[in-house]
Amino acid sequence: MKVVERYILRRAFGVFASALFWTLAMVWVSQVLARINLVTDSGQSAFTFFQVATMMLPSVVPIVVPFALIIGITQTLSAMNQDSELVVLSAAGSSRRTIIRPIILMALLASVFVFIVDNGLNPLARERFRVLLASANADLISSVIQEGSFRRVEDGLYVQISQRLPDGRLGGIFVADSRDPKTELNYYAKTGVILDKPGENVLLMQEGIISRKAPERPASLIRFDSYGFDLSAFAPSEKAPVMFPKDRPLSYLLDPNPNDTVLIERPDYYKTELNNRFTEWLYPLVFALIAIASAGDARSHREARLHPMATAIFIALFVRWAGFTVANSAEGSMLFSVLMYVVPLGAAAVAIGFIRANKTLELPVSWVESLLQRFEGLRAMISRSRFGNAQPGGRA
Repeated sequence: MKVVERYILRRAFGVFASALFWTLAMVWVSQVLARINLVTDSGQSAFTFFQVATMMLPSVVPIVVPFALIIGITQTLSAMNQDSELVVLSAAGSSRRTIIRPIILMALLASVFVFIVDNGLNPLARERFRVLLASANADLISSVIQEGSFRRVEDGLYVQISQRLPDGRLGGIFVADSRDPKTELNYYAKTGVILDKPGENVLLMQEGIISRKAPERPASLIRFDSYGFDLSAFAPSEKAPVMFPKDRPLSYLLDPNPNDTVLIERPDYYKTELNNRFTEWLYPLVFALIAIASAGDARSHREARLHPMATAIFIALFVRWAGFTVANSAEGSMLFSVLMYVVPLGAAAVAIGFIRANKTLELPVSWVESLLQRFEGLRAMISRSRFGNAQPGGRA
């Protein structure tokens, strides 16, 4: 590899790695915040909590990597164009292959990485995630009771607690039981505790009142010092979690168990997931070709109505949206199953056509002007809303 090619590869990879890292970091933080109740409500360890949050990351890698790649490539090529480096390379007699080769190499490596994650790491992470989540949900406190909100245990039975006391007890317990249409029972207790033993799950309430209502009978109140409410029948079962095609490795998709309940109920679901595994790894390469076609030529920025990165990302979003739309409709449809391959390969063919013709892949002028007009209108509206009601200073 030439010195210039190594320079382009190193520079593009740096931007790509930075974009990928911060995007995955934001996704991980969002997963942490979404699963914070796993620790606060169920008493799971911090290690289990971080495991559950981290197990969600591999599922977004195949989606994030192509966009991080297109950002890294377009940013690098646009900066090189702005610094006149592309012009110097062209004037020195270097062909476009000098620019294309390192980018395609990085895209191929990214595609291989996506394929490995999508078919190896992600299924293992999803399986582990389901096992951990099922284990956490097996905790009665997590699955039945949540602080500050009513929790439906089953039809007609709701449980709510006001607070969790420092010593592990529960404060302000309210249970509404209307499962029997002939009798409505409401339990209120100042404090209580969960007795979670093998084969026994009891909510032991202390210092409370039972309100009993029945048709054609006066309501009655019963005070108690201690009362046990049996919740054993409502604890989650310890059955193995259901595994879906997305949770299975590629080897299983190629040769599934004929007794798999999901396969028996939805046989086309496995075929669709298999087609998705064989097409999703193509998108990093497709996005790299789009980036080259949009920002890989030396030109004056005065010629561009829209920044090459904005153009490339807009086109990439459209291609990825088409891919998702086709994949969501592919179950049971041969046409959409074929289109799952046509969308990425067709987009790649169009980008290659622009590259071979030495033309720049751009949005239609009318689209760009419409987008710019809308942007200017939005900016003007924001300015009016911010400063339109400002009162001039001075005396009344």
